[in-house]
Formats: sequence, structure tokens, C-alpha cells
Amino acid sequence: MTLVDIRKTSLVVETIHHEGGPRVAEPVRVAAAAAVVRNPFAGRHEPDLTGFQSELRALGVQLATELVDALDAKNVQAYGKGAIVGVNGELEHGAVWHEAGGWAMRAVLGEPKAIVPSTKAVAATGYRLLIPLHHIEAAYVRSHFNTVEVGVQDAPRPDEILYALAMATGGRVHARVGGLTADQISVHDGNR
Repeated sequence: MTLVDIRKTSLVVETIHHEGGPRVAEPVRVAAAAAVVRNPFAGRHEPDLTGFQSELRALGVQLATELVDALDAKNVQAYGKGAIVGVNGELEHGAVWHEAGGWAMRAVLGEPKAIVPSTKAVAATGYRLLIPLHHIEAAYVRSHFNTVEVGVQDAPRPDEILYALAMATGGRVHARVGGLTADQISVHDGNR
């Protein structure tokens, strides 16, 4: 029997044409895929979470594939991940998503180099989480520092966890604060 029991999933896609400046020739699309799952450890301390973490890889691949289907892998330039743990859980139940969600996105996208930024919280039902985004090949590409809001109105319930992945087809549409740009990536070490 699997530890991953999905109650519902969500896929949200935004298309950004401008942020108050001129319309861009190519709108940026930002998508977030989330799954609400039963927390098998709610209300108790579990000393070993590695089995659950391993099982979550399949969920990560499912969500990453949904994002790639919505955006097309060749267009994805930024990513991030996050988790909201219901109040009967603990922060570590969200931390298992670091490996499972990050591994899945890298696998589906062809092994990009940059670390997948993330955030997590223990919170009440209906909580909204801001997932950080940055460039998939170089974490220091400043134009791609962004966030995407995720949440599900009736989740997570106290004994649930919401796991989410996010991807974007570009950086901020009117980025103009300098720093390393995507066309300057040269080291290919995940940083520069």
C-alpha cells in the first residue's frame, strides 16, 4: 500500500502580457501544479521519512509532467517548489518535497543545473504560499527572480499536505535591475 493518497490536484496557468509597461512581444507563462495528499504522519512523530520521500517522486513526476505539458519543456526557463503542511503535521513533512519535487523537475526537464528554490509552511486550511522562482540553469540570473502564489481553498486540511511545483517560460516581463542575464550564462555550474 502506498503512503501517497491524493485527494485532489490543481493546475493554474497565468499569461503575463505586461506589468504596467509596454506589452511584451512574447508573454510569459507561469504555471503551478499542486496535489493535496493525506499526511500519513499527522499527529505523531515518525523518525524515518525517507520511504515517504521516495514514494513522493512519482507524484513529483506527475506534477512536473503536467507543467511541461502546459508550457512545453523547451520553453521552461524558471522553476520552484513548495509545500503547505496541515496543522496536525510538522515542517519536516513538507521538507521531504525538497528531494522528491526537485529531483522530479530536473528529470522531466533534462537535468538543468540550478538548485530548485523552495518554501514550506505549517498552516491552516486555505493558506496561500508564495513559491520562489529562479532560472533553471543559473540561480543568479536576476531577471528570473520571481514568485508564484499557490493554494487550494479547502486545503490542506489538518491531516493533509499540499505539495506544489511551479515553472515559468521567462523572467519578469519588464526586468531592468541589471545583474547576470540569461544570455550571459557561461559557467554551467547552476550558479553562473
